[in-house]
Amino acid sequence: MSLFESDKSAQRLPVSLITGFLGSGKTTLLNRLLRRDEMSDSAVIINEYGEISLDHLLVERVDGEVAVLASGCVCCTIRSDLEETLRALLVRRDRAEVPPFRRILIETTGLADPAPILQLLLNNPLVSHFVRLDTVVTTVDAVNAAQQLDRQYEAVKQVALADRLLITKCDLVNNVAVLEQRLRRLNPGARIERVTHGEIDPSDLFGAALIDPDKKRMDVARWLNEQAFTDGEAAHAHRVHSHDHHHAHHGHIDQGQVDQGQVDPGQVDHDHAHESSVTSFMLAFDEPLDWMTVSNWLAYLRQARGEDLLRVKGILNLQGEPTPVVVHGVHHVFHPPVALPVWPDADRRSRIVFITRGITRHDVLALWEAGRAAA
Repeated sequence: MSLFESDKSAQRLPVSLITGFLGSGKTTLLNRLLRRDEMSDSAVIINEYGEISLDHLLVERVDGEVAVLASGCVCCTIRSDLEETLRALLVRRDRAEVPPFRRILIETTGLADPAPILQLLLNNPLVSHFVRLDTVVTTVDAVNAAQQLDRQYEAVKQVALADRLLITKCDLVNNVAVLEQRLRRLNPGARIERVTHGEIDPSDLFGAALIDPDKKRMDVARWLNEQAFTDGEAAHAHRVHSHDHHHAHHGHIDQGQVDQGQVDPGQVDHDHAHESSVTSFMLAFDEPLDWMTVSNWLAYLRQARGEDLLRVKGILNLQGEPTPVVVHGVHHVFHPPVALPVWPDADRRSRIVFITRGITRHDVLALWEAGRAAA
């Protein structure tokens, strides 16, 4: 019998987040999307102080907060907090007070940190039992992106957390490839698209979650995008063999030191505390893993460097579990691990993708080796 609850994401409403820095094209993208026939069964939640203007699409205002668009989409604004808005919208749908919808799009302001919204969708029981995170879409302004990424950490974080990166205003710059290379360094796993005037097929934009209920299949290769991490030396996958014990080095704080209170968790890896660069890497493990060792390892990472642990997602082959177990987290908040019904293919390796700020592959592996040695 499995220790983990079975995955129920297929039964939950998909929620996609549209983010991007000021002036990067969220308005144009959302307006174009909501005009498409296949998006007519959507609800869109916008920030009250956001940049999105949908007034020309409105045909009926249900009340001060909810409107029905000409396309049939439901639109509402965040008046208090997102949790309350989501719950109220779902109640209205169930009461038939608004047209039925099959997906929700959430737009953020240009300066917003998307992490709190992702955390809400991953592990707030008042919300996550009814909806699931589908796709994080980030628009990137080709004209101003370099300056924004240099000066604004919010812009960097929006890129780092994305599943899809849409480069806008490409016609106004000569060399978009340079920007694409920079985005790939920040987030190798995200799919990058160039868009003109917000035109993109929704089927190419959404559906980034591990399980696609419409196609009734899981796609580990797409979700982890392992190939992106194996293509370049700077973000190559590091294969961990069961006999390989040489990763722990002097000068790094190990799990036992944190456990025994010998150091402040916030000081773990102080040698790299000054680094602010975002990096991404994938770890692969050939042999089945012990869940307690994995759980303690991730717990210490969240405790010690939660703010710098931007996004973690992985599929695990655990000892005693017949099917893979999925982990997914943002900062210190993780979705409860769930068991998939079957292995999607013959590959039985555990694979975990990390997107971090100032935490290296070496740091993560050193902590893993220390925890495994102590087990």
